[in-house]
Amino acid sequence: MKKFLLATVALVALGATVPALAADLGARPSTKAPAYAAPIYNWTGFYIGGHIGGAFAGDNNFGGLANNGNDGRFLGGVQGGADYQFAPNWVLGVEGQYSWLGNNNNAVAFTGAGAGFIYNNNQRAIGSATGRVGYTWGPGMLYVKGGYAWADTRDTLTFAGAPVAFTFDHRHKDGWTVGGGLEYMFAQNWSGKIEYQYYNFGNSAFVTPAPLVAFGSFRTDEHTIKGGINYRFNWGPGPVVAKY
Repeated sequence: MKKFLLATVALVALGATVPALAADLGARPSTKAPAYAAPIYNWTGFYIGGHIGGAFAGDNNFGGLANNGNDGRFLGGVQGGADYQFAPNWVLGVEGQYSWLGNNNNAVAFTGAGAGFIYNNNQRAIGSATGRVGYTWGPGMLYVKGGYAWADTRDTLTFAGAPVAFTFDHRHKDGWTVGGGLEYMFAQNWSGKIEYQYYNFGNSAFVTPAPLVAFGSFRTDEHTIKGGINYRFNWGPGPVVAKY
């Protein structure tokens, strides 16, 4: 009985002590969850990359004569440039691009007074130096571009299978280009794109030999579709964040 009474007294004393200790410790401080920070993608900086696709020559030849080389050709190449984002959803940039083209037998067989002459225009590569403007929403950007274009072109003329000297009134190696596309930033420093680009290298007509002068001029142009990837060297402190 004495041990039972001592145990009861001890439990009562402990019950009285615990609330007092809790009061001395005070209330636990509350913590607020950190605000969510959504990344705002930064398009400002330099980039380099590569692309592949197809090129399709226009069907604009001497006097309406058909050619046999305006089917699609494979192209592949490289690009590099710089972008500046402002306002804050607009992007201005410059870009240089060079594309190698698959072999092309873009031949025209003349008729009538030009019978026996065969002209071949083989574009081996095309390039451009363009400006571009884009509208971005986070990781995506729609853009248009335009500027100077040039071509690595090899022209040949034969008569009855033998090479013939000739002259043009225009070299069709320099021209202009326009295009547009969609680019998407799928990682901090990586973006992918798909774009259409049109190249026009002007009209050319034979000055010599004389039998070909009457056939008038033809236009050298290319329609291209490209898919590419860029690695971006962003400058500045890095992506900005927006808090909600």
